[in-house]
Formats: sequence, C-alpha cells, structure tokens
Amino acid sequence: MSSLLIVTDAWRPQINGVVRSLEKLAEELSALGVRVEFLTPLEFKNIPMPSYPEIRLSVTWPAAVRKRISSFNCSHLHIATEGPLGLMAQRVARQEGLVFTTSYHTRFPEYLNARLPIPLSLSYAWLRRFHNSGSGCMVATQSLENELAQRGFKRMMRWSRGVDHDRFRPDHESVFNGGVEGPIFLNVGRVAIEKNIEAFLQLDLPGTKVVVGDGPQLELLKQKYPDVLFTGAKQGDELAQYYASADVFVFPSLTDTFGNVLLEAISSGTPVAAYPVMGPIDVIGNSGAGVLDDDLQKAALAALEIDRAHCRQVALKYSWRACAEQFYRNALSAQKYAAQLKEMQRLEHS
Repeated sequence: MSSLLIVTDAWRPQINGVVRSLEKLAEELSALGVRVEFLTPLEFKNIPMPSYPEIRLSVTWPAAVRKRISSFNCSHLHIATEGPLGLMAQRVARQEGLVFTTSYHTRFPEYLNARLPIPLSLSYAWLRRFHNSGSGCMVATQSLENELAQRGFKRMMRWSRGVDHDRFRPDHESVFNGGVEGPIFLNVGRVAIEKNIEAFLQLDLPGTKVVVGDGPQLELLKQKYPDVLFTGAKQGDELAQYYASADVFVFPSLTDTFGNVLLEAISSGTPVAAYPVMGPIDVIGNSGAGVLDDDLQKAALAALEIDRAHCRQVALKYSWRACAEQFYRNALSAQKYAAQLKEMQRLEHS
C-alpha cells in the first residue's frame, strides 16, 4: 500500500475520537512513507446536521464522489464512516470494483435509539450490509468484535488506538486555583444524551465535578446542575492540563466502542472510574489503571486510591505508531483477500 484515500463524514470542525484517530493515523502513515489523502464533507456543499450543527452532512452525487476518488489515484480505499459521503463512496467502489475496507467507530444504532423509537435490529441490519460489502471491517476492541460477530458482521480486523504521551502527561501545571474544592472528578467528551453524563453528575461525591466538552445537552445540564463546573470544549495543551489536574476521570458512557479519552486520562496519570462495559473493559480491564463497577460512585471513590504513576505506565503500552502499523497490515490483508476472491470467481466461471 503506497497510498491511501480515507473517506470520512466525521471531520473538522468536529472534535471527537474518530477525527483525532484519523488525523493521527494519517500523520503516522505519512512518516512510514504512505501518501494519505482525505475525502471529507468540506470538499462538497454541506449542511449542518439537525441538533448537531458541528457535524456537516455532504450534499453531493455519486458522480462527483466517483470523480474525486479517481483523481486521488490511491492504491487503497478506506471508508471510515457510514454517513452520506461514506455511503456514496461505497456505492462507487462496488460499481468500479475497487478494493476497500471500512471501520466501525460508533454504536450508531444505540445512539439513534436513544433519540428515536427505531429498533436496534433494523439499524444493525443496514450497518451489516454496509460493512460486509467491503474486504474487511476494522474494529478497535475484542468486545466490539464479539458483539458484531453475533450480529452477522464478517471479516473483522483489529485496529486499536493510541495516545500522544508527550502531550498527555502528568507534569502539567494545574488549571484549578484554590477556589476549586478537591478532589476533582473529571469527564471529557461530547455533552450529549448517548454519553450518559447525568449518571456522573447525579453521583454523591466529595469535591468538584468538572465537565469538559460541548454538545446539544450542555445548556440543559448547566441549568440543572449549577454546582458542576462546565468549561466548554478544550483542545491541545489546555485540554491536557485538565486531564492532569483531575484526581479521577469518570467515564459513564454505556455506548462507546473504545473511548480515546480513557487513554488520554491514564497517560496524564489520572485513574479511571467507569462501568464494566465495552471500551472500559478493553482499555482499563484488570490493568489497575482504574476501577470498573456497576456502582459508579463506588468506582469513583475507589479510584482515588490508585497510584498515578501506574496509570501512566499502562498508557505507555499504547502508541499511534503501533496503531498505524496495524492499520497498514489490515489494508494489505484486505487487498490479498480481494485478489484471492477474484481468482476463485475467475476459476468458477472458466
């Protein structure tokens, strides 16, 4: 694989794990000598998604997408998302006989079900057709692979995640002054219903709860929980400071497939408190870098006793370079699979 085209509906100005993962993937693959190109909603007319204005939805036609894919002339096509742009790219790839992989980042059926009465089985049937149409579907964790396999997804490949150890480190100066009572319990992420943030905000905990992020629930939760410190979205070194300044990172989500924020927290030396579900089970598990419990309050209080240096050591096992190398191997494997399938079909018809 000398060149890669990534088609993604998730892109700037969004701030989320998908966008960060793709950016870091491109950076590391480029360092390995792979030319990486992106096809995003910014290249077409786009409109804001209702209730999520930071998410831009492409308004275009397959012919325009076909032209753009052809112009990049890349040796491998990866369709990262199942949005309008991803769907058109899949259609073009199927029509043109292009080898492509996909990746499953988001438990979209659960997100949709949290807002609308759409059965999970219907959403998963649609997603299964989309991802099974390629030569491989990349998933971040064993838990996700197991769940999707039970739902009929095929040819899954492991693609883990990394963390920037230089940015997310324990020695940042605290962002909190003496007026903020400790201990500090922190959550970072999109402030939306599917993140289950209220499960954190309702906990009876000492000190101060801090929420870093933006999203459709922000104003409602600010009014409902006036004692919580809502900072809005933070990026770069400023975000890293918040991680390092906290005593415990509380992750109440029940729907994430991985949770890049978990790695950012422990890389900053901050232990995690979470439910024992997909994501935390895979990233934290029995590593000792956090506490997983169905009683989130119990987990948060117990996490205060965890050695911060140990959290950092667990995080050092993850790197974006290893993530990129894993992706590269998956792409080569998908190309080989597609070639073998094509040869088998040729023999059957000869």
